[in-house]
Amino acid sequence: MERITVRPNGPLAGTVRIAGAKNSVLKLMAATVLAEGTFVLRNAPRITDVGCMTELLRSMGLAVDRSADVLTIHRPAEITPEAPYELVEAMRASIVVFGPLLAREGWARVALPGGDDFGPRPIDMHLQSLERLGATFETAHGYIEGRAEHLVGTRLLLEFPSVGATENALMAAVLAKGETVIENAAREPEIADLAAFLNRMGANVVGAGSSTITVEGVEELSPVEHEVIPDRIEAATFLAALGVAGGELVLEGARPDHMDMLMQKLGEMGVRTSSHPDGVWGMAPGRLTSADISTLPYPGIATDYKPLFVSMLAVAEGVGIVAENIFAGRFRYVDELVRMGADIRTEDHYAIVRGVPRLSGAPVRAHDIRAGAALVVAGLGAEGETVVADADHIDRGYERFVEKLRAVGADIERG
Repeated sequence: MERITVRPNGPLAGTVRIAGAKNSVLKLMAATVLAEGTFVLRNAPRITDVGCMTELLRSMGLAVDRSADVLTIHRPAEITPEAPYELVEAMRASIVVFGPLLAREGWARVALPGGDDFGPRPIDMHLQSLERLGATFETAHGYIEGRAEHLVGTRLLLEFPSVGATENALMAAVLAKGETVIENAAREPEIADLAAFLNRMGANVVGAGSSTITVEGVEELSPVEHEVIPDRIEAATFLAALGVAGGELVLEGARPDHMDMLMQKLGEMGVRTSSHPDGVWGMAPGRLTSADISTLPYPGIATDYKPLFVSMLAVAEGVGIVAENIFAGRFRYVDELVRMGADIRTEDHYAIVRGVPRLSGAPVRAHDIRAGAALVVAGLGAEGETVVADADHIDRGYERFVEKLRAVGADIERG
C-alpha cells in the first residue's frame, strides 16, 4: 500500500513548476484518433492517468511514446475502436473516446466507466448528445456499443454544462456534416484548449470557453503539435498548501486568468495572490479566516478545489459553510479530517467547518485524487505525523507531488 508521511516543518518558500493539465491532456490524447498521422503533445504531465490513456490508445492500435514531457502519438490508418473494461474501469475520462471514435470510425465499443469513488456521475448527457448527432447505442454485458453511419450537425442544448459531454459532442461534431451549435456548453479552460487543438488540426470551432460553441463540420483533419495548458487544480493545491503551512511561493507556468474565482476566494481567507512574470505569486502571512464556499461550473469554484478548501477551513479562524452543487457524495474525506481533529459536520450536500487552531497528525486514507492531496495539505499544518494511505490515488493527477513539496520546505516522504 502506497503511503505518504507528512510532518509540520514551518512555512513554505520557493518556486514550484506547474505541470500540464490532467483534465486537458487526456482529452487531447483522445482527439488524436480523429486524424491519421503523428501528433506531438508538449507539457504532458507524468501522471498515472496519462499512463492509463496511453495504454487505452495502444490497445486500439495507436503508437504512443514519451520523452521527458513530450508525448508522440501515431495514429495508423486502421485501428480497433474498442475500449476494454480493465482500462476504462480505472479512469472515467476514457468515456471521451466515444465522440471521436464514432466520428472517424463510425462505430465504437466502450466499457462503462469507472474512476474516482465519490458518487454517481451518469453519462446520459454524453450519449444523448451523440444520439442527436445521429449515433445509436446498445448496452449489454457492461459495454456500450455505438454506431454512426453519418453524423449530421444539429443544435444541442445540454441540461447541465458537463465538461465531458461538451468534449464528446465537440469531438464528434468536428467531422459531422453541417453546423452544430452546443448551448449551455462547459466553459472550462480545458474546453478552450481542446478547441484550439482541433482548430489547429483543421476544424472550424468558434466560441469555446463561452456557453455557446459553434462547429462547422469538415471532411478531414490533420495531425499537429500542441502544448498542454498548465494544471489549475495543481496550482490550487500548492496555494492551499501555502494557506495551511504559511510562507511564499511562485507557481511557475500557472495561469491567473484560469483561476480568477479561486484567487478571489483565497484573498477573502487571507492568502495574497497576484500575477507574476513566471506565473502566479502567493503569500500566506498568518492564520486564515473562514469563508463560505459553493462549488459551481466554471468560472465558479471547481468541485476539485473543494477538498482543498475544507482542509484550509479546518484550521481557519471562524466557521465556513461549504456547499457541493456538482457531485453528490463528495464528502467521504471529511471523516479522515475529523480523525485529525477537525470540527466538521456534514448534511446532504453541505459541510459546516469550524476552524480549530491546530490539527493532530493521524493515519488517514485517500479515497480519490483531490481528497488525497487535501489530506497531505492538512498534514502540513498538523501537530505530529500524518500518514496518508492509498496515496497512489494522488499519482493519478499529480506529477512528483512529494518531491515538489519537499523542494519548497515540506517535511514529507513516500513509503
